[in-house]
Amino acid sequence: MSLSPCTFFKEHKDCKSELQNTSLTNEDPLQNLHLASQEVLQKAQQSGRAKCLKCGGSRMFYCYTCYVPVETVPIEQIPVVKLPLKIDIIKHPHETDGKSTAAHAKLLAPEDVNLYTYPCIPEYEERKHEIVLVFPGPDSVSVEDISLYLHKHIPSNALDSSKNDRPDNLPNKRQKVEGEEARDAGDINRKDGSLLKKVIFIDSTWNQTHKIIADERLQGLLQVELKTRKTCFWRHQKGKPDTFLSTIEAIYYFLVDYHTAVLKEQYKGQYDNLLFFYSFMYQLIKNAKSTAGKQQENSSINL
Repeated sequence: MSLSPCTFFKEHKDCKSELQNTSLTNEDPLQNLHLASQEVLQKAQQSGRAKCLKCGGSRMFYCYTCYVPVETVPIEQIPVVKLPLKIDIIKHPHETDGKSTAAHAKLLAPEDVNLYTYPCIPEYEERKHEIVLVFPGPDSVSVEDISLYLHKHIPSNALDSSKNDRPDNLPNKRQKVEGEEARDAGDINRKDGSLLKKVIFIDSTWNQTHKIIADERLQGLLQVELKTRKTCFWRHQKGKPDTFLSTIEAIYYFLVDYHTAVLKEQYKGQYDNLLFFYSFMYQLIKNAKSTAGKQQENSSINL
């Protein structure tokens, strides 16, 4: 059974309202990605929903509870992305699994991504100098400034002995030491890539984030905001700025900015396959919206 884009989305509960509320530009912001072949997804879309080999649930493309492809999508045809950092995704318990893009990250970077359902999350207290939380706020910093801020919070026992021996407590040395710390942070970037080891993302609607972000286990973490990136998510929340990204967009754009601004390396599409499912679904919805618009136009002409 072959499914047209419209038929495919009619199988989803909120299809009609989604198509009406989705604003997709004529330009494709995802068109220049370096992606693995999506032929396997095209074939799966034509075949329709299939069974999850783990739980037996009926799904399209992948199981969003088991984080595995369905039986019509051979796992060897799904790209695997190696990330330079570990990713923790904290999911709100009321976030609808089928609407979340967090599953994409776990499917495509299984060795580097962990998902937790709030309130069951790790303790981060002892590693705060290696972790950032991607979430907007009054004290959030840009990706470019991560290393400098983390460097200031390294525990004394983790510092190089030569740095521990510096007379930082002398008032007349303060300006010099601050300059040295900035240079040290740059040196660490060049030698080790970054002080950063893990990034935390929150997966929920923006109205549901308040309880999670206020959790004491997340207090004191450096917050990072992606201020220049714009979403093309088809479920963008009404009344929120277009810089509020979906989970998979936030992960992808953070890593791209980290690669260029922190690692100081040329980006050549290393993480583009994180959008393997997302870009395909974006195009399906764009096509469905276009088809729906043409049908509505033809209906008006026939009146």
